[in-house]
This record gives sequence, structure tokens and C-alpha cells, in this order.
Amino acid sequence: MSTNHTEQAADHDDDFDRWYVDVVRNAELADDAPVRGCKVIRPYGFRLWELMTARLDERIKATGAENAYFPLFIPRHLLEREAEHIAGFAPEVAWVTRGGGHELDEPWAVRPSSESIICPSFARWVQSYRDLPIVINQWGNAVRWEERPRAFLRTLEFLWQEGHTCHASADEADQRARQMLEVYRAFLEEDLAIPVIPGLKTESEKFAGALRTHTVEAMMGGKFWALQAGTSHDLGDHFGRVFGIQFLDRDGERKFACNTSFGLSTRTVGAVIMVHGDPGGGLKLPPRVAPIQVVVVPIWRSPAELAAVAAAVARIAERLAPVARLHVDWRDDRTPGFKFNEWELKGVPLRLEVGPRDVAADQAILVRRDTREKTPVPVATLASTIETLLTDIQTAMFAAAKHTLDTHTAPVASYADLAARAAANAGFSLAHWCGDPACETRVKTETKATIRCIPRNLPKEPGQCIVCGKQSDQRVIFARAY
Repeated sequence: MSTNHTEQAADHDDDFDRWYVDVVRNAELADDAPVRGCKVIRPYGFRLWELMTARLDERIKATGAENAYFPLFIPRHLLEREAEHIAGFAPEVAWVTRGGGHELDEPWAVRPSSESIICPSFARWVQSYRDLPIVINQWGNAVRWEERPRAFLRTLEFLWQEGHTCHASADEADQRARQMLEVYRAFLEEDLAIPVIPGLKTESEKFAGALRTHTVEAMMGGKFWALQAGTSHDLGDHFGRVFGIQFLDRDGERKFACNTSFGLSTRTVGAVIMVHGDPGGGLKLPPRVAPIQVVVVPIWRSPAELAAVAAAVARIAERLAPVARLHVDWRDDRTPGFKFNEWELKGVPLRLEVGPRDVAADQAILVRRDTREKTPVPVATLASTIETLLTDIQTAMFAAAKHTLDTHTAPVASYADLAARAAANAGFSLAHWCGDPACETRVKTETKATIRCIPRNLPKEPGQCIVCGKQSDQRVIFARAY
């Protein structure tokens, strides 16, 4: 299965950025592309993404969404109809100016997001309140001109889902935006074992053109920086007015529709790597989305041993096929030790070792990737044991990540403490903020920490702004971010 020789990963604590690059390489998740800022997602990495998208797609459809597809290209006049939207994306937009050997009459943007290509369709489809709501999801790619690309986290082209909805009232749009944030929270925590903090973005950090932006923020390992793992935008009736999405309401009045949009991308693959990876072995994958949940490594020295081991492995594979995604590593040009190391680097949750002694004892040696605990298990109970262990590993990985989040989140009482924590990559700082953008900007300029969100579940608490000392009734999360 492998085509590359693995190399020792950089030290997780001393050089986390290099460690991340090494893990992506050693696990064969992605490779460099001959296009600036882009990456090739290799089969193992793409299978991980497929399993993630399958679970998220099911969750999105359960809310009543339908999948559709809209063009990759957006004529300039459509993108420019919403001034704040285009201003927010202008530095990141890629333009097509020639096609078929001819200059285009009008440049086309390669979509950074699809509001401006989808809203004109909504304007044609919506005439009456009976046409609402529209809840559409799109799986595809987008392009944003990143200056410092990194596999999965920030690439010029990335894969994602983007949802777009249209509603008869502001309340319906608000409810939908909050509902989709909960979908993301559940997906990240239950499927990817990544704990998140749901909250609201500040005015300066919200999506361009949105009324408000909801976010789920996750803490990465190593530097304990933040990663915006998913966002849901309440667009109000702003885009409805800009693009003329009007309908005749029940009361006989013509009104502008309200919209939302929401998105989650391959950035979450990077989150899985950074949240769950360990200093020694690198990648650890949550069982629910692991491309291979159990890898079987047969061990033999002679043809006679091979025959006996092969028969035992066939029995084991038949028993396990209904309960786990299984792969048997029959390569004869690699030692068992090499295979053990390689599958650890690939983050496979469970490894089964089957040698002649195990055949004689009618057992297999079961090794957990998360704890490296080795246990002999009778073949007769392998299926039930593995089913239980996969659930236990998923739970344990979430608990470990939650412990990291909790132990590296702390209240701060002074600007000096906030700056020191940001400089030391100490994690999330809960600090009072008065709401003044000038105070927010000062922190960002001087410490590189930003307000990740105004936490949704944090109770109000009177205090003084960490910057200016003015009255504040809430704490926000400051952190550096990827």
C-alpha cells in the first residue's frame, strides 16, 4: 500500500509546524503539487475526507437540506453587486480573463464562496412564501489566494461543503444559522472527537456581508493555537435586497427574503492531525472516520508457517468484516516491525498481530494505537472485543482532547498576562472586552492574538476590559490562530 519510505518526524514540542508537515508526509495524506499553493490529496487522505463527508452529509440532510451544484465561475458584475462581500474577498480572489484563446468580455472570479452565484437563482425561484424555505447544500471546491499555504489548513484550492438557505423571516434565518452550528458541533465532537467552543464572531471577524457569524473554535495540539473549524452565517435580508430576492408573503405584502450560509472544509483534516497526533508516532485517527479501523499484520518465517497463518487470518477477516473496516498487510518485502511502525504513523486505531504461536493458541495480539496496550484476544471473541474497543477509543480520544482544551484555557486579569500567554503559545485566554474595535485591534497588532469568539455558553460576568479598563459584562476568547 505504501510507496514512500517514512522518515523520523520533527519533535512535536520543539518544532510543531515541522512535525505537522512530517506527519502529513509519513501518513501519505497529501503531497506537493506542481501548482503554487495547491496540494495533492493522496488516496489515504482522500478516503479519510470521504468518510468525514459521508457523516457530515448525513447530518446536514437530516435538517432538510438537499444537495445541488452551482458554477465554479462567477461573473464580476455579480460578485461586485455586494460591496462589503467583494471587499472582504478581494485580496483572495483569482480571476479568469481569457478563455479559448480570447479575452473574456467580463472577467470571471473563481469562487471564493458562492453567495453571489446562488442568490440570483434564488431570486428566480422565489415568488411566494410558498416557495420558502429553500435549504441547499453544495459539495465542491473553492479558491482563495493564500500567501502561506499548508496542507489541508490553508491551500489555494480547497474542498468543502457550503450551505445556502432562503427564508421568509429573520427569525427563521436566525434559527437555521444556529441549527447548522449545532450540526458542526455534533460532527466535530461526536465523529472527529474534537471538542469545540461555539460562539459568535465579533464585527471585525465576521463573514463579509453577514449580519452575524456563528463559529465553532477548536484548540490544536503543540502550540495550542485556535482553529476556526466551521462557521454559520446569518445574512439577514441584506443579500435578499442586493440580489432582489422578493416574495409575496401571507399578508399580501412583498418582502425581501432572509438568507444564511454555512461551511466546513478540508481544514478539519488538519484539525484531526493536530488535535490527536502524538509526539512519537504522529497520526492518530478517530475510529469513526479512520479509513482502516483494524490492520492485520501476519507474521511468518517459513512456507509452513505462512500456510497456517494465512488460514487463521482468513477466519479472522471473515469474522471482522461485518464490524470494522479491515486491511490485511501481506507484503513480504517488509518486516513486521516496519509494518507496525508504518501503520502507527497512519493512525490506524487497532492492530492485530497473528503469528504461529497465536495460531496455536487460537488468538491474536490486539494493539491499541492510542495507548499502545497489547492484549491477547481469543479469535472467538475478537469481533465483540473490537466493536467495544473502537467505541472506547473514540470516547478516550475525545476525553484526551477535552482535557487539553480545559487545561490550556484560563482566565486572565491583565493585558500583560494576555500578551505573555499569547507569546508562550499557552492556549485560550478568557478576558474581558468592552466591545470597542480599537481595543480588539490593539491586541491583534501587539500580540497576534485575536478574539476567536464570544462564547455562547459562558455566563455573563461583570468586569473591566483587558485593554482599556472600561466596563465589560462578558469574557471572550483571545488566542493565536492558524
